[in-house]
Amino acid sequence: MIDLKAKPFYLDDAQVKWVEDTLNSMTEDEKAEQLFCPLLYTNEPEALKAIIRQHPFGGVMFRSNPAKEVQTAINTLQENSKIPMLISANLEDGGNGVASEGTYMGRQMLISAANDTEKAYQLGKICGVEGAAVGVNWGFSPVIDLDKNFRNPITNVRTYGSDPDHVLAMARGYIKGLTEEGKVIPTIKHFPGDGVDERDQHLVTSVNSLSIEEWEENYGKVYRGLIEDGAMTAMVGHIAMPAMEEYFDKKPCEKVIPATNSKNIITGYLRGVLGFNGLISTDASPMVGLLANTKRDEAVPQTIEYGCDMLLFTKDLDEDIQFMKDGIKKGILSQERLNDANRRILATKAAMGLPKLKEEGRLLKNEEDLAVLSAPEHIQWAKECADMGVTLVKDVQHLLPLDTKKYKKVLLEILGDFDSNDRVYGQFEQLLTKEGFQVTKYIPETFETIFLDSKVADFKAKYDLVIYIGNIENASNKTTARINWHTLFGAGNNLPWFVREVPTLFISVGNPYHLFDVPMIKTYINGYCHSPYVIDAVVEKIMGRSEFKGVSPIDPFCGMWDTRL
Repeated sequence: MIDLKAKPFYLDDAQVKWVEDTLNSMTEDEKAEQLFCPLLYTNEPEALKAIIRQHPFGGVMFRSNPAKEVQTAINTLQENSKIPMLISANLEDGGNGVASEGTYMGRQMLISAANDTEKAYQLGKICGVEGAAVGVNWGFSPVIDLDKNFRNPITNVRTYGSDPDHVLAMARGYIKGLTEEGKVIPTIKHFPGDGVDERDQHLVTSVNSLSIEEWEENYGKVYRGLIEDGAMTAMVGHIAMPAMEEYFDKKPCEKVIPATNSKNIITGYLRGVLGFNGLISTDASPMVGLLANTKRDEAVPQTIEYGCDMLLFTKDLDEDIQFMKDGIKKGILSQERLNDANRRILATKAAMGLPKLKEEGRLLKNEEDLAVLSAPEHIQWAKECADMGVTLVKDVQHLLPLDTKKYKKVLLEILGDFDSNDRVYGQFEQLLTKEGFQVTKYIPETFETIFLDSKVADFKAKYDLVIYIGNIENASNKTTARINWHTLFGAGNNLPWFVREVPTLFISVGNPYHLFDVPMIKTYINGYCHSPYVIDAVVEKIMGRSEFKGVSPIDPFCGMWDTRL
């Protein structure tokens, strides 16, 4: 039996009674559906009423949408749910994780580069206050993965970097801000830790290949610290860790077992060795990484049997619910674990005070609550963080600060193929033009035009400076986060053949590792994210009106010799 009066729940007698009475009143089907935290693809109130009356989910996750629309949807669910719900969102970068009008503070790596835990606290505070305004009470953050492999396309700027002590300090700052008003709880993710492999668990079961000793010195330091602090929930990734399997099995691991389907990793190590007593969620269950070892009809109930308490998302809602219920009937999911998981879900809700809020009619939010979104103080914090975080990685050609008279004619090129390209390019172009530069936008050549204007002399006559904007966003389902060039062989003016002919500046507002692909560029800046505040800060700094203050939380030189030159 779980000790509900112990860390992290600390329930009193009345709360324990509510948990046990509620559990005893539930049917087996209700218990099965309480295990789900789906992503619903509608915010339409009548549709949501029908869904929640048919399916008494334990929680629901929301993506970013207009704030009033999200708030109305969450109120509808809470009002029509017999048991108050966990309402989750990815609050990694700010209130914009759930409300489109929310503050975009910045990627975790930007906050980390500011090198001040106060900025992590402010990020958490924004996420907690703005998330709660629309009705969120469960944040899927902070990311406490370590960015150990610069080729990994999914950890990257979502992390606080590669140093475990720094990551732990930043995560603690974030959690303090998120939980300060007691309205939103954090989730530490993605156990046992992403960032060693270079692959994305959305697409494959990635592998944490560290030994137990190496893991304890790195990821273990962060997890142990936050569990000791009282973290209430954790998210398990579709990440295999052979060393943890071998720790219990005492023999070589010969199967790819995602942590979400590993009793050794969840119950053995996270619960047993680390002593985590809180709620455990899977990562998104439609990911390919979950299904490397098991068919879906078995994997769904096994995630709970092996130690998770909630299944995040569904592939097909009705089918996955049936898989869970069939798993109970077949004995894949035992009654003991079914009750244990439900008890932890209910205990989490009790610890958050949700039953009392519902009873007192204080669970729902109103339009006045939304006034806190993008509050002036939050915007000021975001601007300060951008100023503190933007990092000058190298300037071995002594290009900076830029002189508009010396470098009047600028070729401006944006790299990346994302919806944000027009906004990012447009802001840079506007700011540079305002500074007095004559900005020419790079237009990709075609096979018909690529060799028509290829003289070096002509290029040097046209341009005094080339500026690349690396807008390669950190996004799931991308196998790499590297540069894809428009043209071939060094022909045309996209590939940087001209770095010895015309001064060239590279500004990354995404992936911080682009020097791996452009080591020949002598001046390189990392902005870590493409928020408007970062772009403003970058221009202020390249013009010399503001010093570069950022401290890189990772090795931007990718361990290579030539990238430093």
